[in-house]
Amino acid sequence: MTLPVTPKIEMKILDSRLHDWGRPSYQSDMAAAVDLFACLDETILIEPQAPAVLVSSGFALGMGHAHLAALILPRSGLGHKKGLVMGNSVGLIDADYLGEVMISIWNRNPVGESAFEIHPGERIAQMVFTPIVRPSFEIVTDFSQESARGEGGFGSTGT
Repeated sequence: MTLPVTPKIEMKILDSRLHDWGRPSYQSDMAAAVDLFACLDETILIEPQAPAVLVSSGFALGMGHAHLAALILPRSGLGHKKGLVMGNSVGLIDADYLGEVMISIWNRNPVGESAFEIHPGERIAQMVFTPIVRPSFEIVTDFSQESARGEGGFGSTGT
């Protein structure tokens, strides 16, 4: 099944402040991802190495296509310069999930560094949409093709 070049995705606004802050949108003509806002009632502190915190995005999605998913990623500057990353490495939003998109935030900085403040309406993550391949599985006793690598695992092609 093929996806249209620009698939239509329904977005349900759950937090009306997004109308003021701006709905998730692309920040440049060729941006791959839309920025996500922290829909918080007050500023929160994310302590270094503390458990990840779930932050509301203020919206839900209706993708309606089994060959589409959304990925929640850290914003480049916050992740690289400030240590604010996703608590689950990458957040995966399945096409059939209709609940609020939540952002798992973690401060990866070492204990002793400053806590990171997240303010209501701050752009804290980004979301990219990606096609998904859903193969069928065929159970076999031997593979139909060989490879030069074979069963060579971790480090078998060099480090």
